[in-house]
This record gives sequence, structure tokens and C-alpha cells, in this order.
Amino acid sequence: MPQILVEDLAKTYRVAERDPGLLGAVKGLVHRRHRTVEALRDVSFSLEAGELLGFIGPNGAGKSTTIKILSGILKPDGGRVVVNGRAPFDDRIAHVAEIGVVFGQRTQLWWDLPIADGFDLLRDIYRLAPERYRRNRDELVALLRLERLLDQPVRQLSLGQRMRAEIAAALLHEPPVLFLDEPTIGLDAPSKLAVREVVKRLNRERGVTVLLTTHDMHDIEALAQRVIVIGHGRVLADSPFEALRAGVLAERRLFVDFAHEAPDIALEGVQVRGREGHSLELAFDPARTPAPALIAAIAAEHAVVDIHVEQPAIEEVIARFYDLHGAAEA
Repeated sequence: MPQILVEDLAKTYRVAERDPGLLGAVKGLVHRRHRTVEALRDVSFSLEAGELLGFIGPNGAGKSTTIKILSGILKPDGGRVVVNGRAPFDDRIAHVAEIGVVFGQRTQLWWDLPIADGFDLLRDIYRLAPERYRRNRDELVALLRLERLLDQPVRQLSLGQRMRAEIAAALLHEPPVLFLDEPTIGLDAPSKLAVREVVKRLNRERGVTVLLTTHDMHDIEALAQRVIVIGHGRVLADSPFEALRAGVLAERRLFVDFAHEAPDIALEGVQVRGREGHSLELAFDPARTPAPALIAAIAAEHAVVDIHVEQPAIEEVIARFYDLHGAAEA
């Protein structure tokens, strides 16, 4: 059996609704209205031990709900979930002893305590033997460069420092499975690189199975061997990253600022996606039109002030999946 098995997973929420304003609030006290939100519908996938899966989709797609179910925080309304041979929500104590979880917007360390004291509390919670705890703590502190931060309260850490400490806290008990929910959200570039490097080493050197949710396509490109795209609670694609990149992720955007009014650009394989004043946004496929050749062609004919290449926003990628699959926006 795979280390993680998800079959026909379903989850719905009842959300209260009311009209805006004070009158709406008063009416809501007398007569409550609710609507049903389908967070997950027939979601199925599996992970073998040692895999690193990227789970991508826009806000509200169902990523965090899936992580919470796999962690045992939520119970699904339907379907089957097995992690490390057990249902997460049937025996949560045994389950959490074999997983690590990091939520980018939450902390498991104590806000007013130094990191070292927070680690000691987790040692007691997980009932780790002293020698095993010291070995794991020292290795993680070195790996995540936390030596100078151990005496600092969590509330005094920068976001990047806190995320490194959170990852260490999640791994003190040597879990074979690690769930990362938006671990790089809000981080600066150096902190993102540090988190990516740690996750990569844990996966490759320790064989930790990782499920990573993110909005950042650079995280996926740097880490994921396989990608699931989810939108409106449904799996839209499940494939190796290279196959995905050769398809809907192939397109790149070139943003050009000119010294004068943005000119008309007519180059084969290039589409104008936006124009404003001195600026142009161009879409191109780097497999057909390499970025250096495109930049050289534009710079040879026009005075360029600034130019840079980006990937499409994840929301655009999801919209393209809906177009390809003939799905309607919910």
C-alpha cells in the first residue's frame, strides 16, 4: 500500500450568510441563511514513500482542507484516507507521532518562549528519549542555521527565521511524512531559498515523504517531482512536473519598458497580452522562441529601459486547465 492513499475524498462546509449593514446583522439574528460550500469533491491520489508532491491551486481550491484531513485535524464527509497504514482521524495520537506539519500562517512554537524552550516542550510532548532528542535537535539546528536564534523568543524572530524554526520543530521526532502548507508565503528571496534547500535535503537524504502546497511556481520548479493541480475542490491534473511544464506551464511572460511609447511588436510565436504607456506584456513559448533571442530581437529595434521574464500567475494556469477540460467556473 502507498504511504499516503486518498480515495474519493469529499468535504463540505455550511457557511452563514447575511445581508450587509446593520439591518442585515439584525435580520441575521432572527433568520439565519446558510449555503453549502463544496471544498473537496472526489479527490483521489497516492504517494509512495520518499515522494515529493507539489499541490497547487488558487485560494479556495481545497489545498489546506486536504492537508488538514491528512493531518487528522478535519474529518472528511466521504471517501477514504490512509496515512502510514491508518486513518488519520481514527487514532490521532498515534498518527501525529508519525507526521510533521508546518502551516505558513500558524505556529506550533510558543510565542513568548525562546526556541530552545519550545523544542524542549515538544520533546516532552512526543516523549523522545534524551539521546535521540539531542541528536535530532543538534542536526536540525545546524541544518537550518538556528544556532544564534535558540535563546530568542519566537515573537522576536523574522518571518524567515520563524519558518526555519517551525520546520525544525516539525521534524524533531523524525516523522517519515511532512506536510507543508504554504511554507514560503511572505518570505523574502534568501529565506525562500533556504527553506527550499532544507526541504530538498530532507527528501533526498532522509527519504522524508513531502506534500507541499504553494502559490509559488518557483517552489514547485525547485522541489516537486510530481504535481497535482486542484481547482474548486477537484483534481484537474496529476503528472510529473516536466510533463506539466511542457504543457500549460510552458508559456512565459516578457515585460518590457521602453524609452518611448510602447511600439507594435509583430514577432512569430509572440502575443501582446498587455499595453500601457511605455510598457508591454508579451506571451511566448520558450521552447519555440527562446527568451534570449526574443530579448535580442526587441532590443535591436527599440530603446529598452527595463526587461524581465516571469511565469504566468497560478490563477491563469488554473483558468487554462478549466478551458482545456471544459469545466465551468463555480
